[in-house]
Amino acid sequence: TVAERLRARGIVPTHQRIEIAFVLLERCEHLSADQILALVNARHAETSKATVYNTLRLFLDKHLIRELIVDPSRVFYDPNTTPHHHFYDVVTGQLTDIPADAVRVEALPAPPPGTVTDGVDVIIRTRPAAA
Repeated sequence: TVAERLRARGIVPTHQRIEIAFVLLERCEHLSADQILALVNARHAETSKATVYNTLRLFLDKHLIRELIVDPSRVFYDPNTTPHHHFYDVVTGQLTDIPADAVRVEALPAPPPGTVTDGVDVIIRTRPAAA
């Protein structure tokens, strides 16, 4: 269940957290905070925007979801935390997963002293081809 998945990550499964997690994990889509808020509120009584943002931050901190910043004004939350990349349609806002092994990144620079590489996220921006 959703509550068990939250507990497994050390998250106390409050009613609102369960509802937010349900929307994210059961739909398995890339959603913005506003989309999550609307979907949660369509299912049950009002949940505040602050609660959604605080819960998303908690889920990020506990590695339950990933944050995708596709441009400075568009942030999506991805319930798929396995290594993978994305196509992002700049016109429609559609995000599509790309398997990690379909993208090859070679010759990464050495990270700054005292750090290690934690991951590489590739977002390939697309738009409809001109007719």
